Amino acid sequence: MCCFRAAKSRAAKRKGVKSLTEGLEKIENVRLSDDETKVVILDQEKLPNAEEYLELDNAEDIYEAIFRLKVRGAPAIGICAGYGIYVLARQIDTEDFDTFYREFKEKKDYLDSSRPTAVNLSWALNRMERVVLNNREKTVAEIKDLLLAESREIQAEDVAMCRAISEHGLSLLKDGDGILTHCNAGPLATSKYGTALGPLLLGKERGMEFHVFADETRPLLQGARLTAYELQKAGVDVTLICDNMAGLVMKNGWVNACLVGCDRIAANGDAANKIGTSVVAVLAQYYHIPFYVLGPTSTIDIHCPTGDDITIELRDPEEIKSKYYREPSTLPAVKCYNPAFDVTPHELITGIVTEHGVIRAPFKENIAKLFEEHPEKLSLIHI
Repeated sequence: MCCFRAAKSRAAKRKGVKSLTEGLEKIENVRLSDDETKVVILDQEKLPNAEEYLELDNAEDIYEAIFRLKVRGAPAIGICAGYGIYVLARQIDTEDFDTFYREFKEKKDYLDSSRPTAVNLSWALNRMERVVLNNREKTVAEIKDLLLAESREIQAEDVAMCRAISEHGLSLLKDGDGILTHCNAGPLATSKYGTALGPLLLGKERGMEFHVFADETRPLLQGARLTAYELQKAGVDVTLICDNMAGLVMKNGWVNACLVGCDRIAANGDAANKIGTSVVAVLAQYYHIPFYVLGPTSTIDIHCPTGDDITIELRDPEEIKSKYYREPSTLPAVKCYNPAFDVTPHELITGIVTEHGVIRAPFKENIAKLFEEHPEKLSLIHI
């Protein structure tokens, strides 16, 4: 693995950023290298203080990048996984299909174990596996070419979906609205525009103004490090707040809507997102503020009945104790509980915004109806 600083990003800083087009679009958070042998990602652990890129060409580095949140956000993880399994597949040196598939499956399952909650990881990897299984009569070289095309299509589809989500989300907002968001669901978490931040960035392009409160999002500070970074670069008015300030800004009447992303949505509409999201939803209901979850249909897991069936990733206690502190914040013997996500019950959700529109209650019935109307969107959680 090697890293290098992006000259384009430095130039953008020197010149100043006037719009989304001139700023954020110059930052490619995940892509395939020009020679198609490596996955190139923006190291999001280093943001906002450094814009550095990593080149990944082996299973261990791709796994670590996903697990360590160097690449993060459910759609971006799916894109990285698609490119990653292609890079690994092209390294398999055999013309025998059974040998190729056995090695492919081992690498695919290894990557799939990196993060259990974000459904797009499994969705993308299963989609790539489907390409292999559906083309067993072809040569291994031909299958590799098809995997390359599929990995690129995953990213292209994400761009189109995020644009559509942004349009539908923007229809729910008014010029001058105050918005509260939690964690990060902008271009860094996807390919372009993002999900929860997409309506704000699209609205800004069209001359609308919003006043955004970004929860810092402890313990890994995605709101402070990433959301504030993206919105500031795009020229959107953003105010950073501690997570425990959300109730006060709502009480003050400064918030007209809450927009959050999601890592997995159950068939009944329960939504898993960054830890603390459900607290925002409870506060929003109390203060009669609409609470919207934004994400592509690839984050809906119809094989998962309710939020109780979503596996919640537990992470290293040191993320709480010491990661962003000069010195540890508590005694070494103090125990820590560090779930990466929580589940917001569907009863607290005003609407789920997808590329096909806004899903409202009753969520179970309307989610099922969505997939009846778009059977091609069925999440490939199981092969």
